[in-house]
Amino acid sequence: MDVCLSYSYNMDDEIAKFIRRVNPPRVVIDNEVCKDVTVIKVDSANKHGILLEVVQVLTELNLTIKKAYISSDGGWFMDVFNVTDQDGNKVTDEIVLDYIRKSLGPDESTCFSPSMRSTIGVKQSVDYTVIELTGTDRPGLLSELCAVLMDLQCNVVNAEIWTHRAKAAAVLQVTDEETCSAITDPERLSKIRKLLGYVLTGGSSGRRFREPKTMVSSALDDTHTDRKLHQLMFADRDYDEWENNVDDEDKCGRVVPDVDVSNLHDLDYSIVMIKCKDRPKLLFDTVFTLTDMNYVVSHASIDAEGPEAYQEYYIRHTDGSPVKSEAERQRVIKCLKAAIQRRVSEGLKLELCTSDRVGLLSDVTRIFRENSLTVTRAEVKTKGDKALNTFYVRDASGYQVDAKTIESIRQVIGQTILQVKGGNTDAKTSPQDSPTGFLFGVFKSRSFVNFGLIRS
Repeated sequence: MDVCLSYSYNMDDEIAKFIRRVNPPRVVIDNEVCKDVTVIKVDSANKHGILLEVVQVLTELNLTIKKAYISSDGGWFMDVFNVTDQDGNKVTDEIVLDYIRKSLGPDESTCFSPSMRSTIGVKQSVDYTVIELTGTDRPGLLSELCAVLMDLQCNVVNAEIWTHRAKAAAVLQVTDEETCSAITDPERLSKIRKLLGYVLTGGSSGRRFREPKTMVSSALDDTHTDRKLHQLMFADRDYDEWENNVDDEDKCGRVVPDVDVSNLHDLDYSIVMIKCKDRPKLLFDTVFTLTDMNYVVSHASIDAEGPEAYQEYYIRHTDGSPVKSEAERQRVIKCLKAAIQRRVSEGLKLELCTSDRVGLLSDVTRIFRENSLTVTRAEVKTKGDKALNTFYVRDASGYQVDAKTIESIRQVIGQTILQVKGGNTDAKTSPQDSPTGFLFGVFKSRSFVNFGLIRS
């Protein structure tokens, strides 16, 4: 019996591979049919996670998805995306267009990697060591973590830091200060894990705190950074805070997304409807969440041509069933709301561009902390010998950052090195709204028309 089952599964896999070989993916890019957008059409044999792979490719190229129509019911996958570049223009760069064709076409090599559930993980890569962190937010946490890494002679090459509802997650790529390569010594990796874990547990006094798990592995992990950050936050159950603390989210100055889930009983679908302020990578965040929760998007319609985004998904569980209970429905709603809010950019956007050096991130975050600024999100990149960092900051109580404070910081760091981009976003206007949560740095201030293609 076991042999027959194994044979059946192997045959199903071979049949799927055969179908993909006979019907390879087809990518059509059209810059003529629409006046203001580039139209990208993708036809392919269907497989679980393919929508996420397509959206991830477009997202990584910093393309803005204005509209999308998705149908993947049965054995075939058909998508249409209306996209623009970051400046709102058609995509005309042949290098970008060729990359899309190769990534999504017959030679595509993207893969849907399995999730990893460690709270602190240190993994060895070819060129750097990847450090994954999740913990409870508290005053000075980011600055302390960076200081520890500097003391351990680790240089932060790339990093992404998210904070959401008293939770913090980070994925950092570090190298040895002396060799500029990955750290391979097991004892040193163990020491890094231990000391960073000690810093993460330092803010538990007086707050509900779950002891962080630790894991050290030399195995390579190709999981996309944004996927990993979502997984780390999800594993830390940041979505649990939504049910009883929705009002707090409003007090932080953010508009709570409108998410609803209902069932089409006659067609065995669940409909997910989302309305919220549009922002970059919004579609990736919602598609990833549904995929990682083992839901299949059979049909979808996306409209983000204005300041608000409207998303409608027709989903089933991977076993073919719709949402089965009210508890499951509420869980989907809470998880989608959390996924949308994790990447919301609160505060003033600061961009730092300068020559890279060991300890740069530690110095910058220390200066922010000393000037009572809260870092709500950060992205650290190194290209060649240049450090390209983006920070979103607010003052300690969540109000707009005072211009004099910013100018004082720029004088210390360098007027040409640290630039202010855009204005303050989501800042509070009254002292009564000040919450008591934490963030990195210092105290935190806190439907569409139904598709004609749908089949039962």
